[in-house]
Amino acid sequence: MKVVYVSSIPSGGPVSHLFDLAPKVAEAGIDVKVICFNDDVADRFSQLGIDAIKISLRHKLDLPGAIRVWPELKGADVVHTHDRRAGLLARPEGRLAGAVAIHTLHGVPDEIGVTEYRDGAPPPPGVSRAHIAWIRYGVLRIEATLSHLGAVVVPSHALERVLIRHGFPARRITVIPYGVDVRRTKPSPAHDPIVFGTAAILEYHKGIDVLIDACAKVAAPLRLEVFGDGSLRGELERQAQRLGVDARFHGFVTDIRERLDDIDVFVLPTRADNLPVSLLEAMANALPVITSRVGGVPEIVKHGETGILVEPDDPEALTQAIAQLIASPTQREDFGRKGAIRIGEHFDAQRVARRMIDLYGELTASKR
Repeated sequence: MKVVYVSSIPSGGPVSHLFDLAPKVAEAGIDVKVICFNDDVADRFSQLGIDAIKISLRHKLDLPGAIRVWPELKGADVVHTHDRRAGLLARPEGRLAGAVAIHTLHGVPDEIGVTEYRDGAPPPPGVSRAHIAWIRYGVLRIEATLSHLGAVVVPSHALERVLIRHGFPARRITVIPYGVDVRRTKPSPAHDPIVFGTAAILEYHKGIDVLIDACAKVAAPLRLEVFGDGSLRGELERQAQRLGVDARFHGFVTDIRERLDDIDVFVLPTRADNLPVSLLEAMANALPVITSRVGGVPEIVKHGETGILVEPDDPEALTQAIAQLIASPTQREDFGRKGAIRIGEHFDAQRVARRMIDLYGELTASKR
């Protein structure tokens, strides 16, 4: 079997997922090729032993880019796209090439995620009603129509419910979570003071402003490490300085797994999320986690067993959770150990790859 993955973005959860998935699929004896955004991404896949080629799909109407993709699909049994641009341009090409078309939909657009995953939540600042209407009745309707070209994989049941609500045919959707490798089975000795960390794009829906507010209200000393970049970085840095929070902003990093070794507790105060890869990576590193009860997050974290769930946009509750884990090293170790076990049982990269390969086999067999 030959599988061609197509990804048109340079970073983020979908690319991290593909870095985990493609090598595991190849290890099972599948012929794998990746078409990706730039040379840096292609080089990282090559270092993992994966045949990768750079073909930039620069925008959703990039027909010259789609033409360059076409010959790379020759002989493919499965064409698996991983973002909206690739799904719009390469998914139909996969069908025309005689392959099974599969598209992983990693989430709804950020502009509507907050309101889709939370009843009654306000839309993000600066997003007009007209833009929200276009996404709901334009973008999602187009995606629902494209889903008839093949199968749609989603990482969480929460996203599955959202898509069905927007007209996606349920029979086309398969839920397969992201998979990661467990790196540690128990936390390392804690720093003094305790180091909290987060990894996220620095935009409204990730709620890092709520985290900074919460840290400022904690009586005990702590340090905050922030990995990621985005349009709000400067504003967040100024907020931390104004509130006296010892926060270090590192920008985008490619070695987030290694950076997790330097923190004691992972916090993701997201306002909207599907199945955050950063949260999986943190638990796979045996870190206790504090995060929001929203979207697919409760499908990862079991409250009071592997971490603490708080309501989104609630800095007081987040403050209490942070203070609770600072005061309880036993609970931190217990959460971290049980979190690593949960990742191994439900989100192991090898098992996830096996489920994906089984889906490929089912779909190619039914096609024949």
